[in-house]
Parts: sequence; structure tokens; C-alpha cells
Amino acid sequence: MPTESGSRPIEIRAARSEDAIACGQICYQAFKTINERHAFPPDFPGPEITTDLLSMLFAHPGFYAVVAEFDGRIAGSNCLDERSIIGGVGPTTVDPQLQNSGIGRKLMEAVLDRARQRGAAGVRLVQAAFHNRSLSLYASLGFDAREPLSCMTGRTAQRQLSGCTVRTAQTADIDACNALARQVHGFDRARELAGATERGTPLVVERDGRITGYASSLAFFGHATAETNLDLQALIASADSFAGPGILVPTRNAALFRWCLANGLRVIQPMTLMSMGFYNEPAGAWLPSVAF
Repeated sequence: MPTESGSRPIEIRAARSEDAIACGQICYQAFKTINERHAFPPDFPGPEITTDLLSMLFAHPGFYAVVAEFDGRIAGSNCLDERSIIGGVGPTTVDPQLQNSGIGRKLMEAVLDRARQRGAAGVRLVQAAFHNRSLSLYASLGFDAREPLSCMTGRTAQRQLSGCTVRTAQTADIDACNALARQVHGFDRARELAGATERGTPLVVERDGRITGYASSLAFFGHATAETNLDLQALIASADSFAGPGILVPTRNAALFRWCLANGLRVIQPMTLMSMGFYNEPAGAWLPSVAF
């Protein structure tokens, strides 16, 4: 097994574009292995998806990416979303054949060191609640469990809510969306939202002539923020489907969770939002992305 010292140490280095194929394969196998071991469906349908994802993250100027090498070959990778004052970690993946060998800890320490160097106000991540090892690792590194989440998928029976209008977000809406994020969370995700707007994925909900909620996308990698559950329900109801495994619903928001269940959405897997550093209880309705 790899060790931190001796003849075959674990080496961490910056990710390069050519690493995406090997890292994409490891990412797919790592999630597939742990999910199937606990009788959950894979998060990704195939290695092509994870390779494309990591190719994008490795090349994106808003992300810091590292790979781990052991015995001359790539053993895993990790990324840090640096587009906000809060850093979002993941995907953190290790070759299934090299699990429990210190590689995951080294990958996490690398991105946490980076976050500290950049003066991030906090760092957050989302982990699969059934994955005991990752929960233990993140807690030992200083992360606090903040919110139980339910990854949910399907199509709601209710397709619109009275008094709410949902439409595609425009560039002119970004300031209002960022102000709403600061109101609910204490910080905004302006760079992330601007990039999503260029791709045409965000939605806004209007009530009484003003924006009362937005979603960067209704997807595993998207987040949503709203004044009330009504606004968030309107956004969710507008979607014919959710990209990826599903949306992440805070399970403690019992009214929203029950509404989703009553409308035909089903739970795919339990997850946990964890944080280090700045965190305040959101003052509104929200859905995190799989990063935070």
C-alpha cells in the first residue's frame, strides 16, 4: 500500500489537461464502486461523462485542480472551486485499488492549503452520507456536518404555482440574483452565475413584479436560492427533468421535502453538506449544488 514516506511516496502535483482521461476513468470507477457497494446507482452513466467534466475543471481558470501520483501512475484527483469567497471541494476521487492508503487525505490537504493561501472565508463540500470513510476523513480534517440532503429526481405533478412566473434568466437579472444570494446565505456566487448565464441555463422566478428566486440550473451541479419555499417550488415545478442524478433538497426543510414527495419526486440517495470556516444558517429556501 502507498505510504507518505519510504521508497514509494504519494506525490501531489497540479493537474494537466492530459491527465483528464486517466482521472476521468478513476472518478467514474471510484463513485461507481462505492455506490454499488451500498446498493445505490452510479452518479455518472459512464467514464466519458467524468472525463469531460474533469477536462473542463482542469482547464477552467476558476478552479484549482491537483492529481495524486503513486508508483509512477495517477492515483486520484481533486478540485477546488475558487469562484466565490467560499471554496467548493470536489470531485475527490481515488483509484478503488488504492483506497485507505492516505491518498484521499493528501488530496484534501492540498486543496485546503490552497484555500488558506487564498484567504477563502470558508470551504464546503457535499459527501455521500453512506460513505463512512469520507465522512470520517472530512470530519478529521475539520469539516462540520451542516445539513442532511436528499438527492431527488423525477418530474413534478404540479407544473406551475399560482402567482409565480418562471423564465430564463437574463444578464440584467444577475444583480438581483446576487443580492438575493447575499440575503439568504451571506455571500453570492456571482462568477458562477455569470458563467451559467452565458450558457443559458439559469432560471428566475418572479412574484409581485420582482425576482424572488433563481437557479443556476436545476441539476446535480446547479444551485438555487429563493425567498420562500413557494418560489423554490415554482422553479422545481418548471423543470421537465433534472440534469445528472437529481437536485439536492435539504431534508430538514420538511415542508419542501414533503411537497417534492407528494409531487412524485423520489429520493435517490442521502448526502451531507459539510463546511469549514464561515457558515451561517440560510435565511430562505435553497438547494445546494454537489460542490456546496
